Amino acid sequence: MSERKIVLVTGAGTGLGRAITVALSAAGHHVVAAGRTAATLAQTVSAAPDPGSAEAVTADVTDADSVRELFEHIERRWSRLDVLINNAGLFGPSQPIEQVEHEQWRQVIDTNLTGSFLCAQAAFGLMRRQDPAGGRIINNGSISAHVPRPYAVAYTASKHAVTGLTKALALEGRAHGIAVGQIDIGNAATDLTAGIAAGALQADGTVRPEPTIDAADVARLLVQTIDLPLNTAVPFLTVMATGMPYIGRG
Repeated sequence: MSERKIVLVTGAGTGLGRAITVALSAAGHHVVAAGRTAATLAQTVSAAPDPGSAEAVTADVTDADSVRELFEHIERRWSRLDVLINNAGLFGPSQPIEQVEHEQWRQVIDTNLTGSFLCAQAAFGLMRRQDPAGGRIINNGSISAHVPRPYAVAYTASKHAVTGLTKALALEGRAHGIAVGQIDIGNAATDLTAGIAAGALQADGTVRPEPTIDAADVARLLVQTIDLPLNTAVPFLTVMATGMPYIGRG
């Protein structure tokens, strides 16, 4: 068993966040499972193999005060944070740009980008203060951080921006023993991707089903990554369904 770490997973109430929490619990780590909905967080915690290895904390990553309270809780209870997994995210509306409302755009940007920034900012502070100092931050990017899906302007823009955030954080983290990286995931089977297996709009205007992968397999990669020593960085990691139209999309 690897050394036990304190890990914060945002967006832990459903989908990939739940799979990550379960995998980390099975690997012997303690997970602070954060999200906006207490009921789904409780289901995530109950799914953990070791009931004492995960705790639910309601928090909204788009709210600076809520993020501050989340990290104050972690510091009070555990005195440290070894790993932050910025997983909370929204896809937003799938429609042409002229139909995207301002509030819809803001919801996606606030969750995917600003939420990741706020949590990373708080994590930097705690990881620099704690003894021993240092830690690891992993941002959930996406295949859409590289190439867009049709009619996904807000999601695509947010995930491209997350890549810039990851690079900036990785550079700034060097001096403080904070390793920062990004995992770009393609078609993990979650509620967010439920329609893809049935049929997804392609760049040529056709609608075709796309293959998916088990979210648990993505979670296993994250477990392996956080088990690495902090002198080993994984700046970018891509995991995707083998047959999905990514290489050569268009």
